[in-house]
Amino acid sequence: MNLKRILTWCQVLLLAGLSAGIMTMCSPVMAEPIITESTSNSTVNSNTKAETTVKSPPPSAISPSLGSGSNSDLCTVGVSGAVQTQILGISGGQTVRDLNCERLKNAKTLYDMGMKVAAVSVMCGDPRVFSAMEMAGTPCPFMGKIGSEAAALWKKNPELRPENLEQEERRNDTLKGAAMGAAGLGILLLLL
Repeated sequence: MNLKRILTWCQVLLLAGLSAGIMTMCSPVMAEPIITESTSNSTVNSNTKAETTVKSPPPSAISPSLGSGSNSDLCTVGVSGAVQTQILGISGGQTVRDLNCERLKNAKTLYDMGMKVAAVSVMCGDPRVFSAMEMAGTPCPFMGKIGSEAAALWKKNPELRPENLEQEERRNDTLKGAAMGAAGLGILLLLL
């Protein structure tokens, strides 16, 4: 009985719902228009401050690489340097002859060719070797003369002794070095 009653109510509601839906679909609907009013005022003030920072590597003067490379038979030494300012950079270099190295190589070559007196003469160009030979009682050869004859000729011609020649050469090198240093300082002052 309860079940019958529930089914009856469901049928009534179903019919009522369908008729309401059909009526809604069939009846004309008068919709009200939607009206929106909007007013806006805007003022934009803009102040812009911009900074640009450029980060770049510093300028660099790179000194040249001067060496005898892989050839060890050269008697030279490389000297180079560089100076850099914010605007200008200068680099340079040169090779310097090692005269003692040349003397040793020449003496060895002469000795290997069987010219022993000539090899000793080349070595006697060094004041240290010249003095050592005198101290040993075997003076350096002088114009093909050896032994006591060479010793007598060295006493007659002291201006030709290696230590006197070396003193004159050092004096000239000192003047040349001072002139080069003054010129380099002058160039650096101009760059500043």
